[in-house]
Amino acid sequence: MGLKKNILYSGFLTTSLYIFQFITYPYVARVLGVTNIGICNYVQSIVQYFCLFSMLGISTLGVREIAKCNGDKLKLNQTFSQLFSLNALFTAIVLVLYILSIETIPNFSQYRNLLYIGATQIFFGTFTVEWLFRGLEEFKYITIRTLFVRLAYVISIFVFVRTCDDYTKYFLIYSAMIIANGVINWSYGKRFVRFTFQPLSLIRPYVKPLIFLGSQLILTSLYTTFNTVYLGMTCGDTQVGYYTTATKIENIILALYSSFTLVMMPRISSLMQSEQQEDIKRLLQNSFNLLFAFVFPCIFFSEYYANELVYLVAGNGYEGAVLPMRLVMPLMLIVGLEQILIVQILMPSRSDKQVFVNSIIGATCSILLNVLLVSKLESVGSSIVWFVSELAVMTTALYFVKQKYHDIAFFANLVKHLFSFIPMLLIYFFISKTIEDTWIGFSLGFILTLMYCHLTLSYIVKNNVYITSIKSCLLYTSPSPRD
Repeated sequence: MGLKKNILYSGFLTTSLYIFQFITYPYVARVLGVTNIGICNYVQSIVQYFCLFSMLGISTLGVREIAKCNGDKLKLNQTFSQLFSLNALFTAIVLVLYILSIETIPNFSQYRNLLYIGATQIFFGTFTVEWLFRGLEEFKYITIRTLFVRLAYVISIFVFVRTCDDYTKYFLIYSAMIIANGVINWSYGKRFVRFTFQPLSLIRPYVKPLIFLGSQLILTSLYTTFNTVYLGMTCGDTQVGYYTTATKIENIILALYSSFTLVMMPRISSLMQSEQQEDIKRLLQNSFNLLFAFVFPCIFFSEYYANELVYLVAGNGYEGAVLPMRLVMPLMLIVGLEQILIVQILMPSRSDKQVFVNSIIGATCSILLNVLLVSKLESVGSSIVWFVSELAVMTTALYFVKQKYHDIAFFANLVKHLFSFIPMLLIYFFISKTIEDTWIGFSLGFILTLMYCHLTLSYIVKNNVYITSIKSCLLYTSPSPRD
């Protein structure tokens, strides 16, 4: 399957997933209320932490090692069995520690029922083996399966979540989605691999890279997931509701770009192994062009219309999410650059030590700033912590990339796109001064944003990724000439 098809599948999948989130989250936020949605997000952040320890670096290591098998069936079976056995061992250990934590940590006692439901996510997450399908570039299957499961999830939300007291049902439905992914993936994976128990001597070589990559992910979580946990422990469930609503919008938008990054990683890894430098540079330049075409319109629009976006996503009672949202929206650019520098350059080139140092710097910033800011500034403080930590990681990653690849440059391209999109703010200001109705102004601003972006990307900055995409769409949709 070609790279373009994989990007198309991944982009379609991510787009559809977040369309589903735009459908469900406004409903859930309104039905459950800010405190109960904060409870669910707080518990999920705890579960996610234990999932990080059970999975460690399997998502990165698995994709890399499976991709290296290059169709060798015997090697593929052996590699999969070794990686899965190691992952299952870590999961068993983490589940024991998870249950002990529920029973011994006083702060967890009031959430005991939800936490025990969350244990199913840890167990069945091991059987999801998403890394197998990404390493094999089976993005078509991933897309179809995820859409099917997500559709069932959306229907269940509207059928079973009806009152503010249904937050347990909401969390149970989310956990059921993880269970379904695990069961379906394990069954389908038998078409490609056969699992056999592996002796410890064959598993041992993967322990060090798994722990190394996992440590990097855990450190990364200290400036992403940990913010939610610390905020919940320090300031309560309502502040978690504000913060997670603000970051939900940013994550939804950025995930569209992340789908492209996930597809590029195994392909760039393969090119680096064969030392095809020109192809690597071309793909990286496309990554920068796509990012700049995507994030600047999103940042400007969401900053200006933050109040309207928060109301659309969550409704009344979430006004406290507006300022945190404005603080985190520029992270779309910072995290996007970070993904190119780390996921597309440092990781495929096996610069694991540099990635580890990045994570230490981000984690250190997060811990220090959480202690200094969150108790005083609450959800706003958590937003500042996340922003500064990601900025530190991106800056460090850029330093390491420049040391290794001197000819990778994007600053001039970034500045060109930035200044080309700044006039959009004047358009929004003019609309707000001439149209009194807020929602008419919001709708007109959205439409003019699309028109302005098309003209700017096509004729001013001449973004080659955008132009090529538009031409491909026109060719695909235009009727074929008759004989």
